[in-house]
Amino acid sequence: MPVMNSQKNNMSTNRRNLALSAFAVGLVVLYSRGMKASNRTLQSTTAVQTHQVPPIPASGTLASPKSLEQIGVPVAATREAVPADNPQTPGKIALGEKLFFDGRLSVDGTVACSTCHDPARAFTDGRSVSIGVKGRPGQRNSPTILNALYNNAQFWDGRAQTLEDQAALPITNPSEMGQPSMDAAVAQLGALPEYVQEFRAVFGRTINGTDLVRAIASYERTQFSFDSSFDHYMAGDKAAISDSAKRGWDLFNTKARCNKCHALSEDQRDPTFFIDKDFHNIGVGMVRHNVAALACKGEEEIDSGKILDVDQAAIQAETSVVGRFLVTKQEKDIASFKTPGLRNVLITAPYFHDGSQATLWDVIDHYNHGDGLKDPWLDEDIEPLALNESEIDDIVDFLATLTSSQYQQLGVKELERQRALSRVNRPQRDTARAFGPKPSEPKPSRSCVAAQAETTRK
Repeated sequence: MPVMNSQKNNMSTNRRNLALSAFAVGLVVLYSRGMKASNRTLQSTTAVQTHQVPPIPASGTLASPKSLEQIGVPVAATREAVPADNPQTPGKIALGEKLFFDGRLSVDGTVACSTCHDPARAFTDGRSVSIGVKGRPGQRNSPTILNALYNNAQFWDGRAQTLEDQAALPITNPSEMGQPSMDAAVAQLGALPEYVQEFRAVFGRTINGTDLVRAIASYERTQFSFDSSFDHYMAGDKAAISDSAKRGWDLFNTKARCNKCHALSEDQRDPTFFIDKDFHNIGVGMVRHNVAALACKGEEEIDSGKILDVDQAAIQAETSVVGRFLVTKQEKDIASFKTPGLRNVLITAPYFHDGSQATLWDVIDHYNHGDGLKDPWLDEDIEPLALNESEIDDIVDFLATLTSSQYQQLGVKELERQRALSRVNRPQRDTARAFGPKPSEPKPSRSCVAAQAETTRK
């Protein structure tokens, strides 16, 4: 599975950091009255095809707030994830759940949060990239909301720090909910007597943008998902997972090097979070896109201090492929994306930030052959793994044990589907490279860097 280590701060000093800027995300920026979505036109090199807007998923049992009594829940971390300025209350959580599934939050009533985060699909949508109002496709795969409360940054590129910040941006993105501003969304809800009454009951005042996203974030913080077969195994039930899965857990932490990214520490096994709270370039999209040119374009056209510009570049434009670089403008972050959690990973296909891989076998094949031959910014821990087919199957079997109890039946069907597909289609498999030496990487080179340096000298 992903074998990405934290990109080290000791990268050679001659690698130029580009226009280093601190990226501050504040609620005041998001909710100021009169804030309009950026008028910047973000052009793509290809025509954008629209799609049919999918039906809005309804709430239900799978959407209910989760219990702290699940096996494996980190109780202290779960409580610490609730910010002091947005304490949990039953009324606020219920209001947030209602908003999460309500299409009336979008400009035309066709898209809700649940459109991209369907609880029946472990709060994902099953698509390579998500579909917004008027059938507009985005540029990125929809990550799960499950366990997002433990993240230190939200979205694939970390452009939002909190769940409150995260909840706000899709509302005004033209390729998601499409509201022209947060105030427009507030006015739309304010015309509905039911919401006027509910907001006053919960917050004691009229509807406003800050309270709106606080309610949604409060609901999202109830979506922590554990109680998997693996959790029962770690709790002492040695029969809870198969021998193949046990071998996969060992491989995960050794030969497969998954723990380089999917653990809070490389030195100690992490059976809880499966994230490192960092960003990595894993070689995805480097061949399909001219990443160096797009990094130059993003540096010149996108102001990292303007969160709405960054959000639109991430969702609407081809510059999306440069990932974390849009936020930091640091060259080490070119095409780097956040390490996703692995709980319920079996049922959240397709995979990676662009939804480019169909099965877990494809994902492991990607890492097994040390992808990124044409990637100057490839994470230093990406290298051929020499995993054989039996070992790959063991790792997949382990990952399947991370499926929470409420999704067990879906997980069984999905594992069968992916296994069948992997037996006839393995586009990422490259045995020769997987068992070969680590290739040398090209040196970072971007023409815009040289051009800017020459301009500075003049």
